[in-house]
Amino acid sequence: MTGAADDDPSGISTYSVAGASLGYGTLWTALVSFPLMAAVQLMCARLGMVTGCGLASVIRTRYPRWVLWLACALVIPANIFNIGADLGGMADAMQMMTGIRSYVWTPFFALIILVLMVWMSYRTMARIFKWLTLVLFAYIIAAFLAHPNWKLALHSTFIPHVEWSKAYISVLVAILGTTISPYLFFWQAAQEVEEDRDHGKLTVKQRKGSTNAELRASRRDVITGMLLSNVVMYFLILTTAATLNAHGMKDIETAKQAAEALRPLAGSGAYWLFTIGMIGTGMLAVPVLAGSCAYVIAEGARWRGASLNLQPRLAQKFYGVIGASIIVGLALDFTGINAVKMLFLSAVLNGLLAPPLVIIVVLLTSDKKVMGNRVNSKMMKCLGWACAVIMAAAAVALCVV
Repeated sequence: MTGAADDDPSGISTYSVAGASLGYGTLWTALVSFPLMAAVQLMCARLGMVTGCGLASVIRTRYPRWVLWLACALVIPANIFNIGADLGGMADAMQMMTGIRSYVWTPFFALIILVLMVWMSYRTMARIFKWLTLVLFAYIIAAFLAHPNWKLALHSTFIPHVEWSKAYISVLVAILGTTISPYLFFWQAAQEVEEDRDHGKLTVKQRKGSTNAELRASRRDVITGMLLSNVVMYFLILTTAATLNAHGMKDIETAKQAAEALRPLAGSGAYWLFTIGMIGTGMLAVPVLAGSCAYVIAEGARWRGASLNLQPRLAQKFYGVIGASIIVGLALDFTGINAVKMLFLSAVLNGLLAPPLVIIVVLLTSDKKVMGNRVNSKMMKCLGWACAVIMAAAAVALCVV
């Protein structure tokens, strides 16, 4: 679920911009982002499993309050902005399919997602969302329909090409931001806690600690999800590079424009797959974004009943945050802001805000007082620090270029 939710409409837009504007030139980023993303998400998963608590809860107990609220200040505004962008992207995709104006579809999707999150149990919601991940294969199929130049694609994959320009660096920051997104850190840890609750472990004492077998299973799950996320990213860049960039359409700014431009170049099949995929991934991503907002605030404020397993009447404040996050995100689409352009901008924002949170995750999961004998291995620690340094360097480069 976490890996699939990462390829949301914001990600689709980012990868479309990358492929259209820079061609095959950013395909190499998939090889770099996969190990970094997998390492950070695995740290978050292990943190949730070993401590029995979510990421915000562990930050609260281990660090001063200002660190906790700094983390909240970094992730919550970005999440809400991302929710608005994703709802807008889904609505635009639906407009392309039906001809009905997007402003009708935006509240429709917001309402459907809110109803699913409020009235369904975690187990049911997880089952539905896991089936929704199949929609990501639409982008892999679309890439083959686009008939890319495989020789050039392979060359660009294994021989990195970097340009010192505002356009290139902004795309690079956006790619890193939409693959290694702060909201996924909180969601991953919270999801491990929810899985334990779903198996009857209702207290922190019951959830605390994990067996080697459980950690291995989690490792397989996380790596598989992150691999899927990066494979889809690769094929999205490949698709738009083979069609839009190859035909001189380099000024595509949104996934909507990319989908519309695909039809005459790659056929209706690629167009429909691209458009349907935007809606499916939005249905995955918005609940994760809203849910991570709720987990951050509930864990930080020590609210009781912070769980998607509970009925709304037993967790009113928790579900209130979910509702407020979706409503505020929805409101952004009706304030005159171009919600579709927000897709790319939200990825850049995540790229700028992620480095401090990556550092916090690495420090926590390397701390014996938090993890006991389950601290990070040297390899994991190196990957975590490399992620923080690379993302910080890209963010600094964007500010000075």
